[in-house]
Amino acid sequence: MKTAKWKGILLGTIMAVGLAGCSESGSNTASGASKNVYPEKAIVVVAPSGPGGGWDRTARTFTKVMTESKLVDGSMMVENQPGGGGTVFLASYVTQDAKNDYKLFTGSPPVLINHLKKEGNSPFGHNDTTPLAQLTKDYGSIVVKSDSKYNDLQSLLDDLKKDPTSVTFAGGSGPGSMYHLVSILPAYKSGIDHKSIKYVSYDGTGEAMTALLGGNADVLATDASSVTQYVKAGEVKVLAVASPERLGGELKDVPTMKELGIDAEFMIWRGIFGPKEMSEDALSYWNDKLQEMVETEEWKTAMTSSGWESDYKNSEDFKLFLDQQNDQIAELLNALGMAK
Repeated sequence: MKTAKWKGILLGTIMAVGLAGCSESGSNTASGASKNVYPEKAIVVVAPSGPGGGWDRTARTFTKVMTESKLVDGSMMVENQPGGGGTVFLASYVTQDAKNDYKLFTGSPPVLINHLKKEGNSPFGHNDTTPLAQLTKDYGSIVVKSDSKYNDLQSLLDDLKKDPTSVTFAGGSGPGSMYHLVSILPAYKSGIDHKSIKYVSYDGTGEAMTALLGGNADVLATDASSVTQYVKAGEVKVLAVASPERLGGELKDVPTMKELGIDAEFMIWRGIFGPKEMSEDALSYWNDKLQEMVETEEWKTAMTSSGWESDYKNSEDFKLFLDQQNDQIAELLNALGMAK
């Protein structure tokens, strides 16, 4: 009887342990099945332009801060894919990487403009992507070489009024693009024949700046943050910025267009985009990580050193904002006769 009793107790114990093991194993399996394992390999962030421009600097700042703040365990790398002011890359991305969670790209208003403009337009726009986050805001600026005869915006506008073809503007994107709009904005708002202004496009602000400094252009239309290092080095002068109020740092003494009696503003946001059919795991991951990133000291330091202003919107808010700005840009392009 004693032996039978101990056998019963031993059998019960073995069964209990076995059931517990099965339960734990089942729990781990369920947990493993629902666990977000993204990312499992390197992330590529594409700047659809040459080195030195806003897209390139945004991509490199983003990857650098994400790595330095240890918000990502794996590696992140930046690729430059210039061409057509971003249209060449976007066409390839939409058609070939619609489900590629491991390829992101940086964008700004040209994502909208290129889809809406008449000349060289793209069949693809922000609705063919997954907007992940707006990160910063910047403003358009009108820039000349330090030895230029133009010391203020009015003298430039006076020459344009006499002969709109007498001044050559350079910009880091194509005709009808963001920098083209910035270049003609003061003239348009001043009643000058903006359609006759000579605008030469380059693949990125770096190339456009080289053209200005090399004497191949008279004026550069670009984002304010891209020129601070050149202002500090004494290589260029900024005649005006298209911001609601004066900017700080190296540009603190530069007047706004509104100060000069020109009712014009042009905000240049920059953000991160993913593929249209991005997985829920990847979208959730980036919503969390990007929100964490903009609160880090590394990000705040990067904003100061770049001359940028952080302006974060999550995926949902960013998409709503893009829909609104899309309507605004369509209205402006129509007014300029540049809409498709």
